[in-house]
Amino acid sequence: MKTTRSRPYPLGATLDPDGCNFAVYAPANKNLLLALFNSDGSYQTHPFADQYAGIQHIYLEGIQAGQRYGFLIQSDEELFYISDPYAKALDKNLTYKVPFQLRDSFSLAKCVVTDSHFDWQDVAKPNRPRDEMVLFETHVKGATKLHTQVDSALRGTYLGLVSEPMLEFYRQQQINTLQLLPIAACMHEPHLLEMETVNYWGYNPYLFMAPDPRYASQDAVTELKTTIRELHRQGIEVILDVVYNHTAEGGQDGPVFNLKALDPSYYLKHGKHYANFTGCGNTLDLSYQASLNLVMDTLRYWVSEFHVDGFRFDLAATLGRIGDDFSRDAAFFKAVAQDPVLRQVKLIAEPWDIGPNGYQVGNFPFGWNETNDKLRDITRSFWRGDQGYLKEFATRLMGSRDLYSAANWPYKLTVNYITYHDGFTLQDLVSYKLKHNEANGEQNRDGHGDNRSDNYGVEGETDNMVIRTIRERQKRNFMASLLFAFGIPHILTADVLSHSQKGNNNAYCQDNEISWLDWTPSERKSYFKNWLAEMVAARQTYMVPFIRAFSGEERNFNRIFWRRVDGHLMEHDDWNRLSCVALHIGIGEEGQELLYLINQTNAPARFVLPNDRKQDWKIICDTNMRQVQPGHAEGEVLQLPISMTILHYQPKTHAKKTPASGAKKA
Repeated sequence: MKTTRSRPYPLGATLDPDGCNFAVYAPANKNLLLALFNSDGSYQTHPFADQYAGIQHIYLEGIQAGQRYGFLIQSDEELFYISDPYAKALDKNLTYKVPFQLRDSFSLAKCVVTDSHFDWQDVAKPNRPRDEMVLFETHVKGATKLHTQVDSALRGTYLGLVSEPMLEFYRQQQINTLQLLPIAACMHEPHLLEMETVNYWGYNPYLFMAPDPRYASQDAVTELKTTIRELHRQGIEVILDVVYNHTAEGGQDGPVFNLKALDPSYYLKHGKHYANFTGCGNTLDLSYQASLNLVMDTLRYWVSEFHVDGFRFDLAATLGRIGDDFSRDAAFFKAVAQDPVLRQVKLIAEPWDIGPNGYQVGNFPFGWNETNDKLRDITRSFWRGDQGYLKEFATRLMGSRDLYSAANWPYKLTVNYITYHDGFTLQDLVSYKLKHNEANGEQNRDGHGDNRSDNYGVEGETDNMVIRTIRERQKRNFMASLLFAFGIPHILTADVLSHSQKGNNNAYCQDNEISWLDWTPSERKSYFKNWLAEMVAARQTYMVPFIRAFSGEERNFNRIFWRRVDGHLMEHDDWNRLSCVALHIGIGEEGQELLYLINQTNAPARFVLPNDRKQDWKIICDTNMRQVQPGHAEGEVLQLPISMTILHYQPKTHAKKTPASGAKKA
């Protein structure tokens, strides 16, 4: 008697030497069919042999890796195709003709059975401490599409990221962490397909586990694993930007691709209507067991099978909702915290959504780092010259401890940023007062209106050397404020190259030269690129020991002084009337010191340097200088308008006795 080998778990298509087990959670469809597709589009169907707790499953012998498959559902006397939510690969790029009709479903990309074997060549994960991370946000295609030194066959692909020109770029720029914009298979929204454009950023997931085939030459799974392996070989970690707040099925009138047909309870509903906490029409309900399982299984898959080092969660407040309310005790957070795989990786939340009480900055559980839009907004306003921001700028420089207690650093270090994929690039931040999103086809109504930007006299590009000089100095002010603030810096890779999107601050649908990085060299770009590389290196040398010393139990044994230009300590009223201040911090009682000379005004300021310990000050950053010129400073420093200088002092007799020297890695 032959015993059936069909089993309900794991969900999806699971290969073994003799065949493949298929399992799908489909309580809404008892008559689901498994379809195996041939290369010519013909197919054979198989009714599922067994059911368990809403899961339908079947085992078929002889199935091999590469087999195309999907599920068929009966509707109005007609069969239509849906994908497997647990599918790990697709056979072609995703698209369809608008409007989507069920009879057209067979033209969609088919799911592919995969073999999990991959040769990792014993390359270990970097396991980089959080306080050493500098996140460089990168789009897989946009990073190399226009890079003429990358082999033409690799441009715009996963493997392009690990081509030799790119590896050399990472080394030159001191890049230790790449945060990749979504690489899970993305289906483009109907209005974009009508305009013959695409969702370039990838924030509209069709399948959560399948790497998007549009970035692959042949095999997206193997090529992405190869890319991650080679980045790890260079000591570079990979953080995936993931979207679990909605899917590409859209709202009530959106297309049916899988979840809607398998079980409508995947989504949070208000009566008969889908909740819309993301602006995308259908909010995934992670208080529902099947939805939670799907997300947790997917996250573990990326870590276990692709060796990713962590995740950045898009609109993460949605993941913590119980019904309409956010709770840091939500099921998702507890599931992650107890998971032996996921609790070891980096977890970064975008801590808001557009639902009720959706702004949750500072309210995520222990172990989660959060992106901090407060540093972005305050730093932009401060260096633009807006008055009244000194006190809060000081708070942001010191790690936003009003939101993230240093007692919980580095596990609760804020993720600081000036620019993100959504919004102006750094070059546009200093070149445009207004957004220019006309190319998006929405009459410039899309995109954020509060950019806190300036053009310094001319909107857009200019040959005026005075304006260009101001813009470059402001770029350095922004980056110095970011890199030497307490926290984890987040930098756009586009900003390393001074890339401009021509004032477009919402280039989500621009799969073209607006978004693709411009590698064309110029003297101005090279100066900034080299300066930034040296500042990233300086952060690791000088700033990381301070972050470690100011974290956890050591935090209360350090020195913090805010000084006036004359060297005296600031008084209460000074915070409301001064625009030139010095931040003076020291490790322990006698350890190394940093001194920030900050001049927000349009006039030079003469700072008296602290000399209570006969400090031998060394300049490590001066935003007035387009080239790094470290040097000795004593007595007084003339700080030029709208600029910042950072100095370092290392006591010779106590060089090995500071708290940082014994700090443990996170």
